[in-house]
Amino acid sequence: MNWLSQLFASSGEPVKAISNMIDELYTSDDELLELEALKARLQAKQRELQIEVNSIQVNHRSVFVAGARPFLMWVCGLGFLFAFVINPILQWLIPEQGTPILPLNVMLELTLGMLGLAGLRTIEKIKGVAK
Repeated sequence: MNWLSQLFASSGEPVKAISNMIDELYTSDDELLELEALKARLQAKQRELQIEVNSIQVNHRSVFVAGARPFLMWVCGLGFLFAFVINPILQWLIPEQGTPILPLNVMLELTLGMLGLAGLRTIEKIKGVAK
């Protein structure tokens, strides 16, 4: 037996390895469609599970769990409270600091952004495309 026949006689493992490599490099249109369908099903399942989690959170008695995106909202709320209320008051109460410095540019940017989002939401509701 020559070396080539011995190579392919050993249960066809090299042939399988080569065919697997070629299969990984080339994906047919049918395989792409199957993958897209699988991806769509997985995304739909993920949305369903997130909706279920949201409904469980909303029905919870504690405001820390039932609040809108609890951790992020509480962190942002406490950060804004400190930056726009507590810190300026502390600056005003400490005589060395002088008058409080209000971060009006940040406050104005956030306020206008929120007003813009609220305006877009209102337009969606007027046009009837809001969910």
